[in-house]
Amino acid sequence: MIYLENELVACQKCKLEVEGMAEKGILTPQELKILKHPRRILEANYPVRMDDGSLKIITAFRVQYNLNLGPGKGGIRFHPEVDLDEVSELAFTMALKTSLTQLPFGGAKGGVRIDPKDFSESELERISRGYVREFWKFLGPKTDIPAPDVNTNSKIMAWMLDEYEKIVGEKSPAFITGKPVEDGGSEGRDKSTAMGAFYILQEEYKEIENKKDISVAIQGFGNAGSVIAELLDEAGFKVVAVSDVSGGIYNKDGLDISSLKKFVYEEKNHSVILFDGGEEITNGELLTLDVDLLIPAALGGVITRENVDEVKAGKILELANGPISVEAEKILEERGVVIIPDLLANAGGVIVSYFEWLQNLDNEHWSLEEVNEKLKEKILLAYKKVKELSEKENLSLKKAAYKIAAKRIIGAEKV
Repeated sequence: MIYLENELVACQKCKLEVEGMAEKGILTPQELKILKHPRRILEANYPVRMDDGSLKIITAFRVQYNLNLGPGKGGIRFHPEVDLDEVSELAFTMALKTSLTQLPFGGAKGGVRIDPKDFSESELERISRGYVREFWKFLGPKTDIPAPDVNTNSKIMAWMLDEYEKIVGEKSPAFITGKPVEDGGSEGRDKSTAMGAFYILQEEYKEIENKKDISVAIQGFGNAGSVIAELLDEAGFKVVAVSDVSGGIYNKDGLDISSLKKFVYEEKNHSVILFDGGEEITNGELLTLDVDLLIPAALGGVITRENVDEVKAGKILELANGPISVEAEKILEERGVVIIPDLLANAGGVIVSYFEWLQNLDNEHWSLEEVNEKLKEKILLAYKKVKELSEKENLSLKKAAYKIAAKRIIGAEKV
């Protein structure tokens, strides 16, 4: 089933965000109309052969929210609760993120409604290739470039690339990003989200000479959370708490992050709560610690009206997508809590995806040092513009980021 051109999705978060901008006078009523509507919605239900010979119908989506600034860009997630509303919200966020960071992309997102744990590797490969066969006419290096997201990885991107190249009959590495390096992937892509956030925090705290005075709690110790913990620890910050799905650990004097990461990943102990270096706490307790900097780096919607009054951090960096509800965000801002928004804070991933796309188009391969240097330059340019507008117009960092992003999209609209 395919819906084309300006069908409205019941995307509540998108609606709240853009209507909030209109209420603040950031958008006119006409501009509001453009941002409230996804440009193109794709949905497919396709059969996939299971290892036992049976057939399973797979439901999949691709939303291209806005393509004013260039081809779509956004990941594909595999999750049992994926639906059209979620994919639309994520595509909307991606449209704003690519606009804010001045990338030549629009915003898109994809999803497949499965739990990967329920399928063998060969079945996942057939599901991945089937996704490409369903949507390939609407994808491509100059149309819409997918990437990894929740429960997808470089191996799945390689399967999808191979399927696309079989269909179009030619090598086309720029079709997809987040690939293995040997298949045209970029150096530094695996750590780019955390690296971008780290560069922002370096700038944010550049006036503080002794970084040990800055206590940090990080909810999430996956790819982004563990990397930002390690980077901050190496830079001298005092990381006092981290957590994963099982719970967290806290040490007021600072955790040994290097040993913790080795314990969880290299020694395959799987959970931080088994590490003998701090007291066990819950994920909820981590969010309410009296720290200078709180980094939600796992799930969305973890700070809500129900727990916001217990949040004591003076600054929050949104490494996860949408970790603070709209109502909670308003309360925090009224209390003077500085929120570095996800739109900016986790943009490192899409920036390095852009670098991968460029390298593929030009048949080049950049060194890790070159990638990180360009990432730092790109994300700090966006950060400084957000900061300047925030101070000039007395806006929160999030409202400033949204204003810059929305106005660039609207400015490119051709009607």
